[in-house]
Amino acid sequence: MTFSNRLIQWYLENKRDLPWRNTTNPYKIWLSEIILQQTRVAQGLPYYERFVETFPTVFDLANASEEQVLKLWQGLGYYSRGRNLHKTAQIIAFELNGTFPKTYNDLLKLKGIGTYTAAAIASFSQKEVVPVVDGNVFRVLARYFDVETDISSATAKKEFSALANEIIDKKRPDLFNQALMEFGALQCVPKNPNCLQCIFNESCAALQKKKVDLLPIKLKKT
Repeated sequence: MTFSNRLIQWYLENKRDLPWRNTTNPYKIWLSEIILQQTRVAQGLPYYERFVETFPTVFDLANASEEQVLKLWQGLGYYSRGRNLHKTAQIIAFELNGTFPKTYNDLLKLKGIGTYTAAAIASFSQKEVVPVVDGNVFRVLARYFDVETDISSATAKKEFSALANEIIDKKRPDLFNQALMEFGALQCVPKNPNCLQCIFNESCAALQKKKVDLLPIKLKKT
């Protein structure tokens, strides 16, 4: 069984049931990704639910005052994220008639949307074959393939994206990306992962070389 097939099978059996996973609506996916930046899922979930309830569409969010948006944002920190969220909603609502850009490259042009968020929206809502690379993905790939690149280096993102691109499931990129991130969040955790019960324990390079605790390499604080 290929890496991607095995990974997706694991995901379908073990994934957490999170509301933004049951939709292809780019607005809701974008909302969840912005809220979850620098925020744990358990903390971000109630915020996501409040935002969706208060602002069911991008027009509702765009028409709200900044004060209303930041009031709901209270407690999440990094208020620039809340302000960018509001500004981007206004661009989508008033300049793009409420329609989110369909492709990764077009999504990148929006304020507050970087490579990670653009890839997430494009793959989860449009099934575009583009890898989503976050801290969890760095860790899983570094360990599985024994990659010693410093993940805080300038070239790391490009290198890991290229690697993910080689193994991504072309027919199910959305599921593959969700699965890879979830695998890093639940199974291939930073400290003391349970390698004995891992689906990849016979093929993981770091495990064979006793390097699980050493990878990924991160030299300088980002």
